[in-house]
Amino acid sequence: MGSLSVKHLISINDLSRVDIEKIFEKSKELKEKLKKEISHEELKGKTLAMIFEKPSTRTRASFEIAMTQLGGHAMFLSQNDLQLGRGESIADTAKVLSRYADAIMARTYQHETLLELAKNSSVPVINGLSDFEHPCQILGDLFSIIEHKGSLENLKLAWTGDGNNVCNSLIYSCAKLGIELSVATPKKYKPSEKVWKNIGSYAKSKISWTENLKEAVKNSDVIFTDTWVSMGQEKEKTKRLKIFKPYQVNEKLAKNAKPDYLFMHCLPAYRGYEVTADIIDGPHSIVLDEAENRLHVQKGILALLLK
Repeated sequence: MGSLSVKHLISINDLSRVDIEKIFEKSKELKEKLKKEISHEELKGKTLAMIFEKPSTRTRASFEIAMTQLGGHAMFLSQNDLQLGRGESIADTAKVLSRYADAIMARTYQHETLLELAKNSSVPVINGLSDFEHPCQILGDLFSIIEHKGSLENLKLAWTGDGNNVCNSLIYSCAKLGIELSVATPKKYKPSEKVWKNIGSYAKSKISWTENLKEAVKNSDVIFTDTWVSMGQEKEKTKRLKIFKPYQVNEKLAKNAKPDYLFMHCLPAYRGYEVTADIIDGPHSIVLDEAENRLHVQKGILALLLK
């Protein structure tokens, strides 16, 4: 299977199509071994240093358990545990942790922090979430779609709501893999212009943006959404709830999708805001599958990066 063509996983845009396929293949292998109770301690004796500027349920639990199942160890480091929170440079932090750990995972407010960590780290750095991207989430999401649909070919994906970090990673992924994606957001909340410029170089891009939610969801195989108010945006809550209200995923909207559509949400979800309870808790929802697959896909990523 080999390793990945990159040292770090900071952005989906850094990965090749082959890299993404390798991650899916390795994740499937490790998931099957876990279910069959076959030992797969490929990272025995390895340590992952985990930097958290933001709290998390899924990211912390999935990475810690991933390292345990791979035979390694994960070390949780909040801002209160690091001198980084007291003024030590990102560069020095990366250089020191590189002398201790075999890899670094960071969940940061600013994407530039991850870039600086990677620039100064001699070991692999993994993006556990930044304000610009959430690559592990989207790789887990696409892996989940493959499990339910058999493949990613000839599918139409639809994104509704905020053109945020998760949306950016989804756009990059679909561009890399040639998947049709329709993004519906308010005009002032479109995905980053940087993302649009980057995917312009892909000849087979099938990515589009619209303000028209119904148009985006029409004949879609998968509907994605995310919270309208992310961490750090609490002061904008009243404003955001009003702006995004027309972009709610509900039964009326879902009727525009294919009858066997899948509903996806990276969680945490706020029922009654971005999605109604009957959708997220209904038969089309695979939110728990995608949450579980964060574990398996991150195991694949760790195994390939630390190979």
